[in-house]
Amino acid sequence: MAEETVQTDIGGEDPGVVRIYEVGYTVVPTVKEEDLEGVVGKVRGEIEKLGGNFIAEGAPASLKLAYEFSPRNAVTEKGGRKMLFDRAYFGWIKFEAKAGAAHALEEALKHNKDILRSIAFETVREDTRAKMKAPTLREVRRTDTIKSAPRRTETEEKAPVSEVDLEKALEDITTE
Repeated sequence: MAEETVQTDIGGEDPGVVRIYEVGYTVVPTVKEEDLEGVVGKVRGEIEKLGGNFIAEGAPASLKLAYEFSPRNAVTEKGGRKMLFDRAYFGWIKFEAKAGAAHALEEALKHNKDILRSIAFETVREDTRAKMKAPTLREVRRTDTIKSAPRRTETEEKAPVSEVDLEKALEDITTE
């Protein structure tokens, strides 16, 4: 299958124009958690090589993938088969760099054996993460009134019951 490149620069714009980009990446689950910082450091290093300035970053967190897939660079097991992963660490970095930096970064990340998949795109400087909203509750109006029975006090419950009262209560219950 041939690789296709989509060109987003319209009309031959000046490559010196600074733009805001975001890169999302998944790290293979075979990387230990204590080694994640090194992998992220490599991604940050690639951005710095391109002259990028960091705006925001989301630390990689483990998540279950929607389906199993193998890395682009085809990491193989001892048997020669491709490894399939159903979990990965997802992280992202927002940065500003000269036009075309996103494409160069994607190319560099394709050759990193610890990166399962990555995507880089142009975005805005503002925080674009979705905010959690509390569900709005609708007001329910009741038409009937709830009558409450008076509560018994502890002294009423502990009062001794006479034999006659007990017999009368049993008689009332059995006749109903």
